[in-house]
Amino acid sequence: QVQLVESGGGLVQAGGSLRLSCAASGRAFSSRDMGWFRQAPGKEREFVAAISWRTVNTYYADSVKGRFTISRDNAKNTVYLQMNSLKPDDTAVYYCAAGRPSNSRTNYANKDEYNYWGQGTQVTVSS
Repeated sequence: QVQLVESGGGLVQAGGSLRLSCAASGRAFSSRDMGWFRQAPGKEREFVAAISWRTVNTYYADSVKGRFTISRDNAKNTVYLQMNSLKPDDTAVYYCAAGRPSNSRTNYANKDEYNYWGQGTQVTVSS
């Protein structure tokens, strides 16, 4: 079992930056795939970024590639999402997700492949 707590959301102007954090409690953080998803009002939850526990490879949605960076600090049991050049379309609730230990995703963008979720943090980008 793992508990995930997101932080770092807020209101920012277009072109600005935010860094989201997701602190994980529980065991085996270093052997879990971690992902970020987001959900805007009236829309489905969509993939943003993920990082593999095994290879530390990173994966991004096309809409955020080149602007967002996912990283992890296994010593702190934390995964980060650095968001630069923010746009109003990035406005959403951002959720952190984790997989089971030593279990790799076959499709990092598929939310159904993640087993644990945080409560989310609101990001609002004004134009």
